[in-house]
Amino acid sequence: MLKIGLTGSIGMGKTTVAKMFAARGIPVFDADAAVHTLYERGGAAVDPVGEAFPGSLHDGAVDRAALSRLVVGKPAEIKRLEAIVHPLVAGLREAFLRAAEQRGEPMVVLEIQMLLEGSSARNLDVIVVVSAPEAMQRDRALARPGMSAEKLAGILSNQMPDAEKRARADYVIDTGVSLAETEKQVEALIATLRHKAGNS
Repeated sequence: MLKIGLTGSIGMGKTTVAKMFAARGIPVFDADAAVHTLYERGGAAVDPVGEAFPGSLHDGAVDRAALSRLVVGKPAEIKRLEAIVHPLVAGLREAFLRAAEQRGEPMVVLEIQMLLEGSSARNLDVIVVVSAPEAMQRDRALARPGMSAEKLAGILSNQMPDAEKRARADYVIDTGVSLAETEKQVEALIATLRHKAGNS
């Protein structure tokens, strides 16, 4: 089974591209959605995050906005949070991979924002980076609810520069074009990867 890592900095269109893979029948593990599950009431991350970051819980769940205020722009705090959350996400990811393997899936996509910043890339067969021009990235990110220029700067300071991600990618999907053109790129890449999966 071909394991495809899909990544890209904030505002690059990674989630849109992941949905294009999923719409074409390829199972996608969304690391951010996994974190949402872990942060919900009863989620495995609620108690340890609440203990490590007082004031980050609301109504029995992790309040992502409150947590963000406590960690964004603070590398030591981000590392402390990652030490709690990353192993839990890894457990969900392994369960996803086992299930896909049992179903005989030829390939899966692992959508992970901080893929190249961590160690997850070592276990993958292909790295796909989603990229767009910097001005477009900034406009998209700033259009998100609760986003500010200061918060965006803090997030970007914790992410590998786009140029470096592109340099480390096996394939780059350009989302600085129309959705139809992006879909064509995704379809062409899927055809390439199906061939690769069939020969591996």
